[in-house]
Amino acid sequence: MNHLDNIMAKAAADERIDDQEALALFNDAELLALAALANGKRQKLHPDPVVTFVVDRNINYTNVCVSGCLFCAFYRPSGHAEAYVISKEVLKKKIEETLASGGTQILLQGGMNPELDLDYYVDLLAYIKKNFPIHIHGFSPTEIVFIAEKSSLTLYDTLKKLIDAGLGSIPGGGAEILVDQVRQKVSPNKCTAGQWLEVMRTAHNLGLKTTATMMFGHLEQPGQIIEHMMKIRDLQDETKGFTAFIPWTFQPDNTRIDVKPTTSAEYLRVLALSRLVLDNVPNLQASWVTQGAKIAQVALAFGANDLGSTMIEENVVAAAGINFRLPKDEMVRLIHDAGYQAVQRDCFYNHLTRINPESELK
Repeated sequence: MNHLDNIMAKAAADERIDDQEALALFNDAELLALAALANGKRQKLHPDPVVTFVVDRNINYTNVCVSGCLFCAFYRPSGHAEAYVISKEVLKKKIEETLASGGTQILLQGGMNPELDLDYYVDLLAYIKKNFPIHIHGFSPTEIVFIAEKSSLTLYDTLKKLIDAGLGSIPGGGAEILVDQVRQKVSPNKCTAGQWLEVMRTAHNLGLKTTATMMFGHLEQPGQIIEHMMKIRDLQDETKGFTAFIPWTFQPDNTRIDVKPTTSAEYLRVLALSRLVLDNVPNLQASWVTQGAKIAQVALAFGANDLGSTMIEENVVAAAGINFRLPKDEMVRLIHDAGYQAVQRDCFYNHLTRINPESELK
């Protein structure tokens, strides 16, 4: 057996691979061989032929941001004609529509808005929790670092106040690539990789579950993709607080990074490798938002066991020219057509409803 065969045999035997072995698989393994390994790992973690999804809405409470990320087509500077902070009237309508659609959570994210202080966020959370029976999955680590620094509070104290006000879990946004050499190029005003990880560590220690993401296909190198995964794996060994990993591809349209879009094959390679490296993160989510429904179906054979959200609303990726939409009935249809049972879940991956295709699909 050659070196690559040895690594693949190790992965197939459910042994942990290190960063150099992961890089060798990334560079040299055949795509379908990686798929077989990742699918085998997925079946060990999730032996039932089930694919989960959540019904929620992505609510951007503001589009004002001082980060100036090169990859973002959504943000507006303070004072811009299109800048906004959501009103409670608009927020109320959006949440009522979400609940009426069978939604169980909202994804609440915005920008690094210098005009908003901690009291704004506490009031926003308290208003939602007082008026609506809905889970709040909100505020990426970059937002939390920004809020903490603006308030001259520690991450612990900031998170405690947000949790007490109603924050239920944290999305993994703002991770991009967790290597400062890359972050300084694409998002120079955002928190460091270390700060991102420290927010997650602190949240986990406070009992808050979170997800982890990775945006790739811009200015990173393969070794930095692996480094990102290893940092997530190391923190998960320590805290066991990540529920899922969501790798997704950078969308270059309307942004300030001039690169060719990542191919579907490149996306599937990274997805499969994620399943092999992140042996301690229970769920792997396919990104239909950036890849579309057909590749999302294929992703289910590359290690993914979850299709994320039906996303009643999504604005950030749409601003980069990508407008895939997937209503609940279509989500169920593509899961069943791929040979799996569709199950609606909550934010913590608890199964809520097994969808009977005959009743759901018309």
